[in-house]
Order: sequence, then C-alpha cells, then structure tokens
Amino acid sequence: MKKVWIPITYIIFIILIIIPLIRIFTGAMGDGWGGFADALSRPEALHALMMTGLITIVVTIINTLFGVMLSLYLVRAEWLPGKLKQLLNSILDLPFAVSPIIGGLMIVLLLGPNTAIGSLLNEAGISIVYAFPGMVIATLFVTFPMMVREIMPVLQEIGTSQEEAASTLGAYSWYTFWKVTWPAIRWGVIYGIVLTVARCFGEFGAVLVVSGNIINKTQTATTLVYQDVENFNVTAANGVALVLAAFSVGLLLLMEWAKKRKEVH
Repeated sequence: MKKVWIPITYIIFIILIIIPLIRIFTGAMGDGWGGFADALSRPEALHALMMTGLITIVVTIINTLFGVMLSLYLVRAEWLPGKLKQLLNSILDLPFAVSPIIGGLMIVLLLGPNTAIGSLLNEAGISIVYAFPGMVIATLFVTFPMMVREIMPVLQEIGTSQEEAASTLGAYSWYTFWKVTWPAIRWGVIYGIVLTVARCFGEFGAVLVVSGNIINKTQTATTLVYQDVENFNVTAANGVALVLAAFSVGLLLLMEWAKKRKEVH
C-alpha cells in the first residue's frame, strides 16, 4: 500500500501547493520585473503591506504575552475550578469552530458604530470597527488559540516537579518561571509565534468584515488581493500574493529550523 499512497500524496501536494505557487509566480511576472515592482510600489499596496505588518506585530505581542499567561493558568492554576477550565478550553477553540467571517460579524454587532458600546466609544473619539483597533481584535480572534495550543501540551508533559523543587528551595515565582518553566516552553512559544505570524499574513474574512476594506485606510494585503481580482487587475493581485506566499514559505523554513535546533538542544 505504501507504494500506492506515497505517489498519491506527492501528486496531491503538487496539485494543491506547488502548481498554485508556480501560477502565482508566473502571474506576478506576467509583465516582467517592472510590472511586479509597479504592483508593489503602488500607494495602496505599500499601505496594505504596512497595515498587515503593523497588525502582525501588535497581534503577535499580545498573543505571546496573554497566550503564555493563559496556558499557565489552564494547566497550573489549581485554584481554578475544573468546570471553569473546561469552559475556557471550549471558548478557546471557538475560532477553530466558526468561520472568521462570523467572528468579524460578532465584533461589528458588539462594537459597531450603531451599537451602544460603539456609540459611547465614538463619542469619546475612539473608533473600533472600520479602524485599526477593530482589525487587531478580529485578527486576535482567529489567532489567539495558536499560542495556547502550542504551550499547553508542553506544560502538561514537563509536569510540576521541577517548579515545586525550585519553590521549596525558596525561589520566587518569577525566578522559577524564567529559570525553570521558560527554558522548557520556549520552543513551544517560538512555534506559536511562527503560526500566529503566518495566520496574520493570511487572514481575510474577519478583517474584511471589520475593516470595510477602505483604500489607504483599512486595507490589508489580503483584502487588496481580493480587490485587485475583483477589478481584473490579476497581475497586481499575483504580485502581492507572491510576497505573502514568500513570507509563508520563509516562516515554514524557520519552523523547520527551530525544530532542528530543539532536537540539538
């Protein structure tokens, strides 16, 4: 059976991954390097790539800080009731169970300009929906589980014996975390960061609903690709998509490097 399934696996991989990447590359280079450079140097493309980068940085920082903290609480906090932990675990997996578009719609219904909370925020001069904060919240919604789901299994695997020993010897909680817990989970954190960044680059549905896709204001790289395709500007769309694909491939290579480093250490 292996002689049958291995070629089938390679064929599926080529059809689903390699051929689309080749098509994106050839489409981006349809007008030569000049056309590719023009597609990326457009004001809307530069702004969209900048917005994607800013959202990625903010979301990754928040995910890292709160993801590590929540993982520690869900695994180590004995004072949390078991049913509450189960509820938090279920809520944590909600982005995996619903469409990102539904997540974006929930944010609009909760914080939109026509809602009570949104109106109060607008009166205070704070815009959430159709602005940068809403785009960050939407991206957080779809990416938050990734960091926690990478760290929790590691914490469960290493147990609490070393942490308890450090505490018995008089180490403070922060010292125990940095000297005992952090060395054990740091590769899980690295995997979580890589997955979070990759998901931020590729997020489309939730951000499209929340941002309104306003040119040079709330447009990200993925929504720009969508707009270019809708306007039949296929070469420009392929150019931006090629940049996103190159980042994604680079992130995958970074993860493989991290795995090898983990095996060495």
